[in-house]
Amino acid sequence: MRLFFALSCVFLCSFSLLAAETSVKPTVSYHLSFANAAHHEAVIQARFDDVRSANLLLNMSSASPGRYALHAFAKNIYDLKATDSAGNVLPLRRVSPSQWSVGQHDGTVIVTYRLYGDRADGTYNQIDRSHAHLNMPATLLFAHDYEFLPSSLRFDLPDPHWKIATQLQLQSDGSYIAPDLQYLMDSPVELSAFSSRSWKVSDHQSEATIHLVMHHEGTEQQLDVFTEKAKAVVAEQQKIFGEYPKFDYGQYVFIADYLPYVSGDGMEHRNSTILTDERSLSEANYEQIETLSHEFFHAWNVERLRPADLVPFDFKRANMSRNLWFAEGVTNYYGKLILSRTGHFDLATYLEKTVAALNRVQLSPGRLFFAATGMSEQAPFVDAAVSVDPTNYANSYISYYTYGEVLGLALDLTLRTEFAGLSLDLLMRKLWQDFGKTGRFYTEQDLQQALAVLTANPEFAKNFFSRYVDGQQLPDFNTLFAAMGLKLAPAQPKQAFLTAVSLFEQDKQLKVGSNTLLGTPLYQAGVDKGDLLLKLGRYKLSSKAQWDKAMSYYKVGDTAELSFSSRGKNYRTQVTFTADPSWALTENEDATTEQLAKRALWLKAQD
Repeated sequence: MRLFFALSCVFLCSFSLLAAETSVKPTVSYHLSFANAAHHEAVIQARFDDVRSANLLLNMSSASPGRYALHAFAKNIYDLKATDSAGNVLPLRRVSPSQWSVGQHDGTVIVTYRLYGDRADGTYNQIDRSHAHLNMPATLLFAHDYEFLPSSLRFDLPDPHWKIATQLQLQSDGSYIAPDLQYLMDSPVELSAFSSRSWKVSDHQSEATIHLVMHHEGTEQQLDVFTEKAKAVVAEQQKIFGEYPKFDYGQYVFIADYLPYVSGDGMEHRNSTILTDERSLSEANYEQIETLSHEFFHAWNVERLRPADLVPFDFKRANMSRNLWFAEGVTNYYGKLILSRTGHFDLATYLEKTVAALNRVQLSPGRLFFAATGMSEQAPFVDAAVSVDPTNYANSYISYYTYGEVLGLALDLTLRTEFAGLSLDLLMRKLWQDFGKTGRFYTEQDLQQALAVLTANPEFAKNFFSRYVDGQQLPDFNTLFAAMGLKLAPAQPKQAFLTAVSLFEQDKQLKVGSNTLLGTPLYQAGVDKGDLLLKLGRYKLSSKAQWDKAMSYYKVGDTAELSFSSRGKNYRTQVTFTADPSWALTENEDATTEQLAKRALWLKAQD
């Protein structure tokens, strides 16, 4: 998103932060009330003063900062009415699915509408008796005529126990200010009777306050434990970049909704993060802190260290980027790595997560069709985007989160193995100094050039990008892991294998629930999603348990007859069992002292 941001602060009613006054009187103001929260409705009044055009064009966003696909937010607003400053009804005409035109005004246009929302995550809204969870692009009508002007918001709280959490700037009259449209749309709001914790962080350049706001059904003691984990993550990430970002007004807020009726998600913003999970703090174990780790890393990587092809953020269309493998994928790598360094992941857990990502990339046929940059360009189709027609993503797509995580791992281990004293940490710090801290936006060529300068080896940088980023190869992970005293080997070399596919029982029949993978025996047999598996050799198949029993009978290299039904017709074919291609990553008991030292520098916290 475009970074024309003025200073902003976080105000939480339970904290004693001073309100600040903006020097420019807003000409756009919003008033939000929630009298019908039980039915997931808000009533919103948007006032536009000093209207210069004969017809004011109002817009509802079709995109949301932090997301890369389109969303039809306009579908959830209705009962639109427009008046002028004297209360006279104005003609309101819908000119496109997400645009309305208002004319015959007196220089002021006041629009009132209802908003429906019942999905709490990083993209949508949820309004109910317990809270109002608001993402601004899904909430507010706006006019591009006011794009670079401040706007104000006022909230009518339906419950005296509710408080307000946001990165917007509080004014002495109780309203909140955004300096421009980009910042307004990047500022989620949580209204509820949340609990909160705060702590100070500092570096050589500044001091900031981190707030953790949590709307949940857990105990205060659970929140205390989670806060300590969050503190460790925040401090450890600062070590990578050498400093914290300069948070506007010295404030950063985590806004968490951990409730059984929300949808799991995480979404970064310039000075805040949305965290949602349907599980309680006690149920999720490590997943919630892993999401927090990922999203806070974005305070550097994406929010400030930003790809040029994501700038400016367009509210009408999806920004396509070739660099999401780095922006999201490398962030995914560090989200997990940080939890190893803080001690939240033991070695076995970290290795299990690492090899799971590696298996997803090395086993996916998607690398036949797209490199990491090409997978990044698929984001407008996959990032919470909804379509009715089926896709073949099992064979054609690898998440840029996962692909980039594996490339980040590869680059980190390569630097640590081939270049004395270097690491991905140092590359991230260099990129922060050259781009993130200065406000410059980077290109793919900039990433390659930074790697060339760091290593003093342009040929290495060129080869890494051409082979693994723009190309579809994978590096020699066996050698890379061996240098860290780890062993990469087949997980189940004697296990007979037909394909990695989901199976489920339906009316005492065994149904294939996902696309079979290109090149696997089941794919070559012509079996695909929706087919019914009837018999494997002498084993009848009507349950997953029977399938597992049949598979255990066969060995690698065996051949058997498979009977299946596809769209009403029965087929029989021969299948030959191959070995399970999955890898396992374990400690090497014969690791040298040098290898153990390298592993410690990689996975353990450094002073």
